[in-house]
Amino acid sequence: MAVNQDKDPITQSPCIRQCCLDAEDICMGCFRSITEIMDWQKSTHAQKQDVLANCALRKQKHDAKYS
Repeated sequence: MAVNQDKDPITQSPCIRQCCLDAEDICMGCFRSITEIMDWQKSTHAQKQDVLANCALRKQKHDAKYS
C-alpha cells in the first residue's frame, strides 16, 4: 500500500481553543496566522512543520515582550 507523502494526517493542529486574533491576525492561543489556520487541513507535513516552527518563534517573541 502506497502512502501519500504530501499529506500528513498525523500532525495535530496546535489549536488550544483559545482563539483570539491580534491586530496582525495572529491567534493568541496557537500563534498561527489566519492564513495558516485556514490552510492547515490541506498543508503537507513539511508545511505544517514550518507553521509549527513559526508559531514557536511568535510565542517566544510574545512571551519576551510581555514577561
